[in-house]
Amino acid sequence: MAAVRVVLLLGVFLFCLTEVSSDIMTEEQLPHLGQLVVRGGSRRLMQDIDCGGLCKQRCSVHSRPKICSRACGTCCVRCKCVPPGTSGNRELCGKCYTDMTTHGNKTKCP
Repeated sequence: MAAVRVVLLLGVFLFCLTEVSSDIMTEEQLPHLGQLVVRGGSRRLMQDIDCGGLCKQRCSVHSRPKICSRACGTCCVRCKCVPPGTSGNRELCGKCYTDMTTHGNKTKCP
C-alpha cells in the first residue's frame, strides 16, 4: 500500500514539474519583447532594467540628487520601472510607483 502511494506521489510530482517547465520561454523564443530573461524555473519572466542609470537621469536636476536617487532606486527595484524625463510622468509606471509612500505618508517615488 505504501509503495502505491509513493509511486502515485512521484507521478503527480512529475506531471506538475512538466507543466511548469513547459511554460518557461527563453529570450530566443521571445525576441519581440526586448530584454526579458528567465531567472530559474520557479520565477516568471522579468525585465532587466538599469535602475542606476535611469535614476541618475531622472534625478539629474533634482535639488537633492542623492536622496532622489536613493528613493528612485528603491522604487525602480520594487516596481521595475522609472518614468521618462526628470519629473512628472509618474502614472506611466502604474499604481506600484504612484501609490508607494514614505513613513510620513508622502509620495516616495520621484
